[in-house]
Amino acid sequence: MIVSVVLGGLVGIEREWSNHAAGFRTHILVCLGSATIMMLSMYGFSQFVNETNVRMDPARLAAQVISGIGFLGAGAILRNGNMIKGLTTAASVWVVAAIGLCTGAGFMLGASVCTLLVLISLFLLNKWEKHWLKDRRIHDLDIQIYDKPGVLGKIASKFGEYGIQITNLKMIHQESPVTDSDELQTMHLHFSLKGNTSDKFHALIEEIACMEVVISIESNQIASVNRGSKEKYLTA
Repeated sequence: MIVSVVLGGLVGIEREWSNHAAGFRTHILVCLGSATIMMLSMYGFSQFVNETNVRMDPARLAAQVISGIGFLGAGAILRNGNMIKGLTTAASVWVVAAIGLCTGAGFMLGASVCTLLVLISLFLLNKWEKHWLKDRRIHDLDIQIYDKPGVLGKIASKFGEYGIQITNLKMIHQESPVTDSDELQTMHLHFSLKGNTSDKFHALIEEIACMEVVISIESNQIASVNRGSKEKYLTA
């Protein structure tokens, strides 16, 4: 059980470091619980072995762990538009349950090797993926603007100047209670963008934030920026 806490905690540290939904304590509890259930399945019913019509199956409770751990994984998966996040964390929770079952069954070699491969996948391969697949990464950008003629064209032209491709665009017109002022008519724009470098993307956001028609701007790469904090964001 102590070994399961250590192995599950090693995987959980990486998820906690990356600020994911299921972190350090969650992975420890899943691994420890799986190990305990495996031990229960193997040793908890030994007094009934000699009973008539009783068949012992140590894998029965283990099978329920594998299928039942899915509810935790489902809680870690989030969907935002066409983007789905949390699949890797859900998979790590499922694998940690398998590590716990191996530990509870005394299969320490399998549990240790699995933990090592999981850490390599989550840490090293994650860095490799970010480096080699950065050209295919999708960036979400939410912009609230004053609804004036030609504004959308100006923003779209900025994307072209930086070589950033618009893969999807959603526009939501927000009605103002005061209809005699065009300044109060606003529109919410949600862009899905594909760019080649993060530096260009940050430079694009800085330039768009300087536009007078932009009220606020928010991205999955930066914190939200509104009109009151534009100057603070640009200087930072």
